[in-house]
Amino acid sequence: MAGNTLRDKVAVVGGGEKNLGGLVSRTFAEAGAKVVVHYHSSESEAGQTVKAIEEAGGQAVSVQGDLTKVADVRRLFDTAVDTYGGADIAVNTTGMVLRKPILETTEEEYDRMFGVNAKAAYFFIQEAGRRLNDHGKIISLGTSLLAAFTDGYSTYAGGKAPLEHFTRAAAKEFAERGISVNTVAPGPMDTPFFYGQETPERVEFHKSQAMGNQLTQIEDIVPVIRFLATEGWWFTGQTMFPNGGYTTR
Repeated sequence: MAGNTLRDKVAVVGGGEKNLGGLVSRTFAEAGAKVVVHYHSSESEAGQTVKAIEEAGGQAVSVQGDLTKVADVRRLFDTAVDTYGGADIAVNTTGMVLRKPILETTEEEYDRMFGVNAKAAYFFIQEAGRRLNDHGKIISLGTSLLAAFTDGYSTYAGGKAPLEHFTRAAAKEFAERGISVNTVAPGPMDTPFFYGQETPERVEFHKSQAMGNQLTQIEDIVPVIRFLATEGWWFTGQTMFPNGGYTTR
């Protein structure tokens, strides 16, 4: 398909202020996209990301919102339309991790984890399907725990598991407009998102499960997301596992 480029496209990036989302925002902007940088609570980091994009000659705007609230999801896409005239790409990198035994998990923790990892993802896909231009791209962030199993991550992996089904259904429902829908499911990433849940010993164990004895690097995931947003338009309804062979036993 012609025109598989980020230049002059408008990208909405959920959690686009820092870590993987921040690198996605900056990379897309460097390639010529206008970026709507969503953040929940990290206003200063969102400002730094927007400033870095603008100083490099790109265009970006930040939007605060709680994506577990449908009104905030809609306002995020409203900003893309009002500021840049539309949206072409929607990437949701948001999520919340909790490592806790099932017997110790509270109802409040369960609701919060499924709210962030499942509900927010669902309504992000829904609103993207409504608002993206034809031939748009929707990309969600999953986890390689969807293809493995280990202790402690019942609400994290469980909350991310519905993404596969949301992705497949949306891929069929949006196909008539040429919108592709995919999930990228990395292994444990070398970000603060991961370290707060693990002991040093378990960090070393997770490293040992991947090629090169290392955690997933965000720099290795962004090219996959960029590919799906451009040349990979023929991929749809898929969950991709760029994880260095990561598994758990």
